[in-house]
Amino acid sequence: MIPNDAITTNLRKGVLEYCVLAMIGSGEMYGLDIANGLQQRGLLTSEGTLYPLLARLRRNGQVETSWRESSQGAPRRYYTLTAGGHDSLAVFSSVWATFSASVSDTLNSTTRGQQ
Repeated sequence: MIPNDAITTNLRKGVLEYCVLAMIGSGEMYGLDIANGLQQRGLLTSEGTLYPLLARLRRNGQVETSWRESSQGAPRRYYTLTAGGHDSLAVFSSVWATFSASVSDTLNSTTRGQQ
């Protein structure tokens, strides 16, 4: 039997990038705020996975960054979506709606057949 943690980890890996895009899509965000929001939703277990992902999104042209002075210490990097980031998020949202409905339908029909 596959442990629940392994399933959750694999699912998390598959959707984390788009969850990050969705969070940033609601407005400019600081990295630590993104991390905290994802952790509260159970989508991030370590900040160590977030920052390489944000760097990749920036290299791929899906997010832009800007630096701002902070009253609480060092300057902070803020992230915003580019047009390409918005496009990627829109495509994922469309695919996810169909995909998750198909998975739910399959699980529900299989469960009904076992009763």
